[in-house]
Amino acid sequence: MKLYIYHTNQCDPKKCTALKMGRLEMAKIIKNHYKIPRNSILLNPFAETAVSVEDRPIIEKYGIMALDCSWKQAEKVFKITNSKNQRSLPFLVAANPVNYGKPCKLSTLEAFIATLYIANYKKDALSLLNGFKWAKTFIDINKELLESYCGKTSKEIIQIQNEFLQNITKKEKKPKNKAVFS
Repeated sequence: MKLYIYHTNQCDPKKCTALKMGRLEMAKIIKNHYKIPRNSILLNPFAETAVSVEDRPIIEKYGIMALDCSWKQAEKVFKITNSKNQRSLPFLVAANPVNYGKPCKLSTLEAFIATLYIANYKKDALSLLNGFKWAKTFIDINKELLESYCGKTSKEIIQIQNEFLQNITKKEKKPKNKAVFS
C-alpha cells in the first residue's frame, strides 16, 4: 500500500506519528508540496466527500496522502495541495495520547488506519498498529463505527454517521428518570 505524508514540521517530533511512520518505513515522508502525488486520495477534514470503498481503485493505483500539520494551519496547508481526490473521514474518536477521547482529532496514523479499514483493507489497516502501543485502542473504541462504515459508499457512510450523531444527541437530551417516593 502506498502511503504518503506531506510533513510541515509544525509538531513535536517526539510525539509525531507521521515521522515515526516514516522511520518504520510504513509511509513516505514528503517535505516539498510540489512532490505530493496529485492523483492519490488526500485526507482532508474539510472535503465534502467521505472516503469509502468507492476509492479502492484510486488507492490501489495512486495511494493515500495525509498532511501532517498543525490543526491551526490546516486550512491554509490544504489549499496549496491542488489534489483532485480529496476525502474526509467520518466521525471517529481519537485514541492517540495527545487528543485521546476527542472526536475527529485523529493523528496521521489513525487517519491512515481508518481510511484503510473503511475502504475494506482491514489487513493493511491492522498492520499499521505495529510500533504504536496505543494504536489498537483506536480500533477498539471505534470498532462499531469502523465496521458500520467498512465497504460502504460515501453517501451511505454520511448517512450512518448522521444517524449515529442523532442518536447521541437524543441520548444527551433525554431527561433523567426521577424517583418518586410516596
